[in-house]
Amino acid sequence: MKWRILTSEEKMAKMEVKTSLLDNMIGVGDMVLLEPLDEDSFINNLKKRYDHNEVYTYIGSVVISINPYRSLPIYTPEKVEEYRNRNFYELSPHIFALSDEAYRSLRDQDKDQCILITGESGAGKTEASKLVMSYVAAVCGKGAEVNQVKEQLLQSNPVLEAFGNAKTVRNDNSSRFGKYMDIEFDFKGDPLGGVISNYLLEKSRVVKQPRGERNFHIFYQILSGASEDFLCKLKLERDFSRYNYLGLDSAKVNGVDDAANFRTVRNAMQIVGFMDHETQSVFEVVAAVLKLGNIEFKPESRVNGLDESKIKDKNELKEICELTGIDQSVLERAFSFRTVEAKQEKVSTTLNVAQAYYARDALAKNLYSRLFSWLVTRINESIKAQTKVRKKVMGVLDIYGFEIFEDNSFEQFIINYCNEKLQQIFIELTLKEEQEEYIREGIEWTHIEYFNNAIICDLIENNQTGILAMLDEECLRPGTVTDDTFLEKLNQVCATHQHFESRMSKCSRFLNDTSLPHSCFRIQHYAGKVMYQVEGFVDKNNDLLYRDLSQAMWKASHSLIKALFPEGNPTKINLKRPPTAGSQFKASVATLMKNLQTKNPNYIRCIKPNDKKAAHIFNDALVCHQIRYLGLLENVRVRRAGYAFRQAYEPCLERYKMLCKQTWPHWRGPARAGVEVLFNELEIPEEEFSFGRSKIFIRNPRTLFKLEDLRKQRLEDLATLIEKIYRGWKCRTRFLLMKKSQIVIASWYRRYAQQKKYQKIKNSAVIVQSYIRGWKARKLLRELKHQKRCNEAATIIAAYWHGTQARRELKRLKEEARRKHAVAVIWAYWLGLKVRREYRKFFRANAGRKIYEFTLQRLMQKYFLEMKNKVPSLSPIDKNWPARPYLFLDSTHKELKRIFHLWRCKKYRDQFTDQQKLIYEEKLEASELFKDKKALYPASVGQPFQGAYLEISKNPKYKKLKDAVDEKIIIAEVVNKINRANGKATSRIFLLTKNNVLLADQKSGNIKSEVPLGDVTKVSMSSQNDGFFAVHLKEGSGAAGKGDFLLSSDHLIEMATKLYRTTLSQTKQKLNIEISDEFLVQFRQDKVCVKFIQGSQKNGNIPTCKRKNNRLLEVAVP
Repeated sequence: MKWRILTSEEKMAKMEVKTSLLDNMIGVGDMVLLEPLDEDSFINNLKKRYDHNEVYTYIGSVVISINPYRSLPIYTPEKVEEYRNRNFYELSPHIFALSDEAYRSLRDQDKDQCILITGESGAGKTEASKLVMSYVAAVCGKGAEVNQVKEQLLQSNPVLEAFGNAKTVRNDNSSRFGKYMDIEFDFKGDPLGGVISNYLLEKSRVVKQPRGERNFHIFYQILSGASEDFLCKLKLERDFSRYNYLGLDSAKVNGVDDAANFRTVRNAMQIVGFMDHETQSVFEVVAAVLKLGNIEFKPESRVNGLDESKIKDKNELKEICELTGIDQSVLERAFSFRTVEAKQEKVSTTLNVAQAYYARDALAKNLYSRLFSWLVTRINESIKAQTKVRKKVMGVLDIYGFEIFEDNSFEQFIINYCNEKLQQIFIELTLKEEQEEYIREGIEWTHIEYFNNAIICDLIENNQTGILAMLDEECLRPGTVTDDTFLEKLNQVCATHQHFESRMSKCSRFLNDTSLPHSCFRIQHYAGKVMYQVEGFVDKNNDLLYRDLSQAMWKASHSLIKALFPEGNPTKINLKRPPTAGSQFKASVATLMKNLQTKNPNYIRCIKPNDKKAAHIFNDALVCHQIRYLGLLENVRVRRAGYAFRQAYEPCLERYKMLCKQTWPHWRGPARAGVEVLFNELEIPEEEFSFGRSKIFIRNPRTLFKLEDLRKQRLEDLATLIEKIYRGWKCRTRFLLMKKSQIVIASWYRRYAQQKKYQKIKNSAVIVQSYIRGWKARKLLRELKHQKRCNEAATIIAAYWHGTQARRELKRLKEEARRKHAVAVIWAYWLGLKVRREYRKFFRANAGRKIYEFTLQRLMQKYFLEMKNKVPSLSPIDKNWPARPYLFLDSTHKELKRIFHLWRCKKYRDQFTDQQKLIYEEKLEASELFKDKKALYPASVGQPFQGAYLEISKNPKYKKLKDAVDEKIIIAEVVNKINRANGKATSRIFLLTKNNVLLADQKSGNIKSEVPLGDVTKVSMSSQNDGFFAVHLKEGSGAAGKGDFLLSSDHLIEMATKLYRTTLSQTKQKLNIEISDEFLVQFRQDKVCVKFIQGSQKNGNIPTCKRKNNRLLEVAVP
């Protein structure tokens, strides 16, 4: 047997089971443990892990996620189960670990959670939010209602992505809006619903996109995936080049199927709860926005010398008006004129071409932006929690990261302002969490120095001197307002601020800074300096839409568009200026920050490894830039400012107990005492650790790595010891096995040898015995053969003698018989001769008739023999019959056909049971009553007459009715009783017994009417294809007090037939069946005419009854 010496790595692999992120680490799984801590080591650690497909790394409880730009097998259902209900640091870093920690804290500790996902475009924020939601959906409860809520929450993503995402140079599916979703749970942790908030949709993309980018996905999805009929209804064409708002250089994106995505969006809208007319209205608004871009203007001079604009081609305007239901002249005037109202005065001015294009684009942007807000509100109505019980909340924030472009404008300014606020709350909550844990564990808290970006937030949001306040003040003041005047105001107010820079500033420090253009200003953000182009700040903050356009939209007959522009209502004109975009966003951010501060935060920092959107490429410079503006190094320093690593006593002792003889292999006392003994044995300096109430705190990562190195060496020693013991055990076991085997083999061999010797002796004895028995048998056989031969000889001699005597007698008898036969033959010949002589006299006179009769007999025989082989099948409906062979057999042929048909009919009837005979008798009765009289009859021929359509005896609902009826029920069916006052129908149960007709209430089962069969005089119905019929009662009878019954049934033919047969059986009188399109019905003391007419119905093929006047009920039959 060969032995192989295991390497130390193999020993470790056999010994260790990965129960901690410290096991088998690639690089450092938690950046808090990184040594040394600087920018280069931080990037190198991320790169090393990224190259080994480890895309997640921790900073304490913060998850860093690097976009792999490819699918990885780390999001399977098996992975979900692996991270379910596990400690955060128990397995390698993963987004599922953070999701599970947040969900369990919400479910078990009743703490509201929020997950903040940040990063620049293309870093994977949207995918991260989907993974969080999918994990929560996978681990929470099951059930039809819960699954429906989860499906609605998940399907809201495709809808919002289609309307709010677009292809950019950095990302093929970039979110162009901020999204915050509150998912609400019950006390068990099952989802109840959710609420979505959206922030700052990039509506300028609707009218203009940078080179290499696309408009929002929904425009391309409609044109690619909608059917030709649907596009025709929307007045659209499939060609992208037909629309000015769609950039052509990136209309098609590799790997993106817009047609399939459109089907996905429509299906998602249906699952979320959009009605068909709502979906149609949404797509009509999208089509109108798309066609607005095709409206072009031309200049035209008026008599007074003012310039105005006119629409070049009014076909596009006409189609927009048809889509939206707006009067064409109203919308055309709104594009050409602007009305200004002030203090009961209205001034109308013309718009030049530039102003007209501005008005068109403003309308398109506002229309799409308001549609998106309406979509979010509509989705919230569908996914909101239906119960009013107290809810637990988990918020997921997917919002744009810090943006630094070559040209930064108003959008980048407020995005970066939002990120400043998020960074501020991150630092505050992280420090608060650290401080609470130190206090909870009884560790002394030391002040941590960190950069507080509150001064930057104050520079932007201060109500008196903030940049947003200055921008609002500039937008609202009278006079000429431009971007330059806004920049001048900034230079006056913010010139001395240490985080504000401008070339036009009076501060001499920046007069010679040629890298800063005159029309720009620069802000020193926490993530670095950002230069903003002041051009467009005022217009984008104003977000102005002319009142004429709002009023034109409100006049639309399109319900959705009218709802999007409530300010256009002339009765609700508000001369107050609407809030600016900046102030609205500032208020939204303040609400968001207030919401986040009430929840326990969880952070996911997304990083984009390269700009090529390709796998396996790690751009150090790009990642370094993101690390800086995300403030990740600052996060690490804050996290490890006190103690870099902390762990509960039990897992710490379990992991390192092999380093001390007193704790190995089992420690019998408290875990904390075991850790104290362990650290004293290892002689770790006291300043390097502190004992909390439930955790051990380690100050320096070097101490932790020293423990890991000692553990690794000890595991190698233990592996060698185990291998040595195992080898000894293996050798001893093998020796004992071989010894035992030798004893068994020897015993079996001795047994085999004795068995073989015994068998040999036995065989010899058997042979001797067989020879003796053979000799005796042969001797006896010889004696028996001699005796047998003697007996056989006497028998043979006697047999031969008897045979001789018998042959002699036989010969004598044969000779006598030949003589007698010869006499008989001679006598027969003589008689024949005499007969022939006599017959010759009469032969010629009767020969013809005899030949005719003989021929006729032969033909009849041939006919019947052929008929035997040509007889048709025994089916009574088989019309086949062999052709007649001879003319003289015509009557015989017909009679034989009749007899055969009657015979096979009898054979067919003999097969019927009594029940089948009864059914066919009823069908025959129905044929005699209604064939060629009632248009409904042909449809009833193929339907079996069941009678009891309601299982009254089995249904507990009708127990009361069953107890009230003692007789056998012939038919039980739900009919509609027609009210003579208004022609409306009421459901009743129609029961037919041997003696009575009963009508009962369908819900309660109470009997409303009971009529003896003797009081039924006539049944009336129309000749058309309807189920109405009237049951006429005998005048003066007790049941006729309320008059006749006018009923409607789906089984009219069956009911009338059974009523006819039952009445005939009980009263011996035929019931009169009247078929007429106009008949009279007695209602109490009045007679009402029921008239049947032909007409198309809104209800499809259902006949309807309507009261025309006091004497006429009209039934419309389709």
